[in-house]
Amino acid sequence: MPKEDTLVIHEIYASIQGESSFAGLRCAFVRTTGCNLRCTWCDTPQAFYGGTRMSRDEVLAAALALDTPLVEVTGGEPLLQPAVFPLLSALCDAGRTVLVETSGEADVSKVDPRVHKIMDLKAPGSGESRRNRWSNLEHIGPRDELKIVLADRTDYEWARDVIRERGLSERTPHLLLSTVFGKLAARDVVAWVVEDKLPVRVQLQMHKYIWEPDAQGV
Repeated sequence: MPKEDTLVIHEIYASIQGESSFAGLRCAFVRTTGCNLRCTWCDTPQAFYGGTRMSRDEVLAAALALDTPLVEVTGGEPLLQPAVFPLLSALCDAGRTVLVETSGEADVSKVDPRVHKIMDLKAPGSGESRRNRWSNLEHIGPRDELKIVLADRTDYEWARDVIRERGLSERTPHLLLSTVFGKLAARDVVAWVVEDKLPVRVQLQMHKYIWEPDAQGV
């Protein structure tokens, strides 16, 4: 089958959305296999390799069968697989609220405008900040979310400067700052955000507090 009709899938499961403005809501997850980045703090390296090749229709049916109003396509890096784009559209056509989590390196211009893009901007502590595709910001609107994961104060200052210099709050009200779990205290980020009056949402990875931090499929 053509690449536009199949995907390599790591897992499909139901849980709650753990980190975004949708956090806490019941959600079906479609996790694709493969990523072209190697962030130092990545918490899903198990999705780099392996997986099962499935037809796009099979993936759609499996996601819809979980009967959740919210569906998130994540990875890995889902936008590396051509079939993801029609899958996202099909999920929207089925009446679901659809999220896609993407690294910020892959081109987001072809994502269906009905989809909520949750796009990373890679801070220096990730080891991949040179890979940010800044032209992607042209395709971020008020329904989309920009997320920056922070490993230390240097990452925070980088995020603060990017938010201000690139006018990110004028593109979307959904600016998210996360901490590398177990490395940077959220209370420190809160203090910095309050001091700088930064227009962001400080968020925790909810699923890592409900289950064990390294639990999969939750």
